Amino acid sequence: MLVTFALFVFLPLRAAVFKTPGDKMFAAYFKDQTDRLAAKSLSEIKTIEDWNARKKTYRRQMHEMLGLDPMPPRTPLKATVTGKLQHAEFEVWKVHFQSKPGLYVTGNLYVPKGIEKPAPTILYVCGHGRVKKDGVSYGNKVHYQHHGIWFARNGYVCLVIDTLQLGEIEGIHHGTYNHDMWWWNSRGYSSASVEAWNCVRALDYLETLKFVDKNRFGVTGRSGGGAYSWWISVLDERIKVSAPVAGIADLKNHVYAGFPNSGRLAHGVVEGHCDCMFHVNTYRWDFGQVAALVAPRPLMILNTDDDRIFPLDGVTRVFNGARKIYDLHGARDKLGLVIVPGGHSDTQPLRVPAFNWFNRHLKGAEPPITITAEKLFEPEQLRVFDKLPADEINTKIQESFTQLAPEKQKVGKETIALMRKKTFGGWPENDVPLNGKRISRIEKDGVVLESVDFDSQEKIRLGVYLSYRSGLKNPKRIELKVPGGENDLQQGPAEKSDVLYVAFAPRGLGRTALSDDKSHRTQTRRRFMLLGQTLAGMQVWDVRRCVQMLRELGYDCPITLKGDGEAASLVALASLYEKGITQITLFNYPQNDKEQPDYLNISRIVTPKQILGLAALRAKVNLMDKKK
Repeated sequence: MLVTFALFVFLPLRAAVFKTPGDKMFAAYFKDQTDRLAAKSLSEIKTIEDWNARKKTYRRQMHEMLGLDPMPPRTPLKATVTGKLQHAEFEVWKVHFQSKPGLYVTGNLYVPKGIEKPAPTILYVCGHGRVKKDGVSYGNKVHYQHHGIWFARNGYVCLVIDTLQLGEIEGIHHGTYNHDMWWWNSRGYSSASVEAWNCVRALDYLETLKFVDKNRFGVTGRSGGGAYSWWISVLDERIKVSAPVAGIADLKNHVYAGFPNSGRLAHGVVEGHCDCMFHVNTYRWDFGQVAALVAPRPLMILNTDDDRIFPLDGVTRVFNGARKIYDLHGARDKLGLVIVPGGHSDTQPLRVPAFNWFNRHLKGAEPPITITAEKLFEPEQLRVFDKLPADEINTKIQESFTQLAPEKQKVGKETIALMRKKTFGGWPENDVPLNGKRISRIEKDGVVLESVDFDSQEKIRLGVYLSYRSGLKNPKRIELKVPGGENDLQQGPAEKSDVLYVAFAPRGLGRTALSDDKSHRTQTRRRFMLLGQTLAGMQVWDVRRCVQMLRELGYDCPITLKGDGEAASLVALASLYEKGITQITLFNYPQNDKEQPDYLNISRIVTPKQILGLAALRAKVNLMDKKK
């Protein structure tokens, strides 16, 4: 009799009587993981000496998590002013520069008239404020012009720069959000990376201007611009004063709290944010650690009390985390928190405290604010390009921004160790007991079918399914399949074999599958990156734990792992970290990092082909194509 696991094992998992909703399991898992990271955040910092000993490492890690380690070369900016607008109190320069060759940054520079000495200067980074007419994008600098105008009318130079997505040259912020570009995670890339780098180069540009006081730089912006204010404040200490508005919350908000009416078991405000709001969380930080790295420079956090995508409780927790470090510096007066009534909107009451903050710390005075922030120009007036440059790479910068592993490099044990640290750093530090339990046993026509449940880690309980001939006590080998391709689950003939056949579905597959709603599946996968993981990376862990479960059941014979397509990638990587795997059989193995599942940072370390080379050092590798 030919035994087909698709019939005997996996099809029943889709029946209502056996199915356990994956949503509920993932909700419990996300809460557990988030609470662990929240408790760990800055817990090792007890004294100012502790902080001083670690802050350089933290800052380097932040560079890395934003794709800026190593830093890109500071190539010529080729700054160009394409025109100027005149106002009685200031002028506006329409300017562009290249933060990398072909990566154009468009902006408006507001310069007060009558400057007699270098002036304090504000970098204003825009949130998502689309201004588009008749198919022409004028940049979100147009939407936020009133901020540049206000600063200039009060004696500041202010550079307002466009973001990648909503600038005059429209790039992409939403790679994982709605473009299925999961390889961004593999490349350690986020659209936040480009925004952070553009801010660094914006400061480089400002330093070339004689009327700018490069020792008095401040930064502010709201929403997305609030997030970019955080990035540049942490990365570059040329920023002396910072006032991010509605740009940060903590992991609890993002991963499992904050959308009380979503109706989902694992709701979170990540669902309201594009990728530009997040670094690739390799080192598993909570956001209070980001805020702490501004210390002891003046920092004011501003928010409203009813912002649904930057909830008040998370903002307060971030503030309290930063306050701990400011207190160690004896600089509590350099940290401020302002909460005003309202939702997620750009209002004058929200901005006035930020204006005061810059006056206090960049000018040393707090005169009355008598001028309101108002828009004075039409979009066409602030446009930088009459015609977009043919050599722009803005629209495809995600393809080349991060540094990838060379196609020709020597790989070995050190490569495996590096992946363990930077790709699979979200694996549990310590194994929990497997707690294996035999759930069922059926014997029919000379074949035994068994199911065993076990704990892969806290809150993740999975099932493994065994098939073998009646009376088989000591199998000669184990053949373990992970579901992948259409015909991947067929096995047999078990009744004539000395092989133990095993089928195993990691989390997110089989009985722990998520709902069929694509948006929900996407947002679930995005949560993993915030926890310093990916779904696929944790599935590799599950395969390892399945092997351990088989050993605990008493089977010590050689093991062959099999997988098709994405599953082929899972088992190849699992074979690098689990002993006793003598052979892997791979059908339709992914040829590049866009085909393989997303594993955090892996493309910066090793290629899919090089993974096969590493696997071949430990086990026999059989590569099969679709026809075979």
